[in-house]
Amino acid sequence: MSDTSPSATRSVVRKRPVRWGRTAVSAALWIFVLGNLVGILWIWKNGGGDGLGYHWHTFDDFLVGMGRLTAFLSGYFALIEVVLLARLPFLERMVGFDRLTVWHRWGGHAVLDLAIAHVIFTVWGYAKQDGNNFFSEYWDWLTLPQPKAPGAVTFTPGQPLNLTINSSATSPYPGIITATVGTALLVAVLVTSLVVVKKRLSYEWWYAVHFTAYAGIALAWFHMIPDGNDLVIDHVAASYWKSLYILSLGLVIWFRLLIPIVNIWRLQLRVTEVVHEGPGVISLRVEGRGLARLGTKPGQFFFWRFLTKGFWYTQHPFSISEAPHGNTLRITVKNLGDHTAKFDQIKVGTRTIIEGPFGVFTDEGRNGNKALLIAGGIGITPIRAMLEEMDGDVIALYRVVSNDDIVFSDELDKISRERGSKVSYVVGDHTTDEGRDLLSARHLQELVPDIAERHVYLCGPTAMVDAIVANLERANVSRDHLHVERFAL
Repeated sequence: MSDTSPSATRSVVRKRPVRWGRTAVSAALWIFVLGNLVGILWIWKNGGGDGLGYHWHTFDDFLVGMGRLTAFLSGYFALIEVVLLARLPFLERMVGFDRLTVWHRWGGHAVLDLAIAHVIFTVWGYAKQDGNNFFSEYWDWLTLPQPKAPGAVTFTPGQPLNLTINSSATSPYPGIITATVGTALLVAVLVTSLVVVKKRLSYEWWYAVHFTAYAGIALAWFHMIPDGNDLVIDHVAASYWKSLYILSLGLVIWFRLLIPIVNIWRLQLRVTEVVHEGPGVISLRVEGRGLARLGTKPGQFFFWRFLTKGFWYTQHPFSISEAPHGNTLRITVKNLGDHTAKFDQIKVGTRTIIEGPFGVFTDEGRNGNKALLIAGGIGITPIRAMLEEMDGDVIALYRVVSNDDIVFSDELDKISRERGSKVSYVVGDHTTDEGRDLLSARHLQELVPDIAERHVYLCGPTAMVDAIVANLERANVSRDHLHVERFAL
């Protein structure tokens, strides 16, 4: 391990940022989310003809009622899933992309669990009413002619539902078929999102399968609107449900499609430099116009799409590896898979599309003079950018397995000299006896005796980050002082 001692330390006095605006936005969002949830429960409660009591007349009614409820909840949470990663700037700034990704992952499990529960409850309930078994009932829905549409609907609260059926117009339930396909797509998305499976897939294949979640949600729409009794009976409820889908679709189109298209012409980004930083590590510099208007801060990242063969159909998140300067940005990429292995094929002049900036892994979250930055592997990229502009008593620890893995050593040493910060390289293999205690709680306290007084910024591979977070907590670092960026989606 080697280090560079600071020659001077710039002091900085910080006040905790005003949070009333963020609190107000958070409160408004929760009111909107919970208010819609209450509205959906109200539709479900009154959709059976005599309020909530309808669902408890018989066991069959209970099963069908639970099927209706899980359908509504699955559909609603699916829309929330879409909005969570629609890359809404105000939402991302308030919560952070890392936390949104975690919420999205758990929300995906909830959507699929509720969708499967809907199938089980609904088919089971109607099978009991028809004196059928589960599988025969479901097969009948897929294949046998069913009433196409009610000829007339009479609904009075508290009275049985009166349907006049046009028996001459029959066809299989198209919504059941589309719902089956949609559920299968959601299962595929969840399975490929599991860590074990995802590691066996290229990013391109994982991204392509994950993108089909939109198709799964759209197919659910074509199931609920024509087949959902509550929405067939109550036109106001149907209009309300449609409005939620339209709002979600509008947000996705605006932030995921239209804004990036506008930025193509507004920013005019092109690759201007390709630099080999070390074995398997490439830096790309892009230049455009009006980049200062983006308000990019060191520590943030963009989604990048390079319009050249083998790259134009995918996009990847990469942090900027130096503080923004004028109309240029730089990213540094390590060969960690099929896509990143080809970055040396990108040529100067390649047109580039970016979405962002994203991330709350910035110096704005610090309210004290002392900071500790910890980077693992290629996680040095946002840390190096932050060091370039961070004032105060700043220490950086750069964790690598071998000296060959160190990137930006000359730049880091120069920044350290110019800004009075301290950079230490922590080198060793944690699987060996010599390296297993590196950055343990005890080792961290030896390297940084006042670590409990510092805001700590940690970036690197997920496994490393999780291990060091536990060590930092054992070293008495407060959760409020811990800022984490995981290099994983």
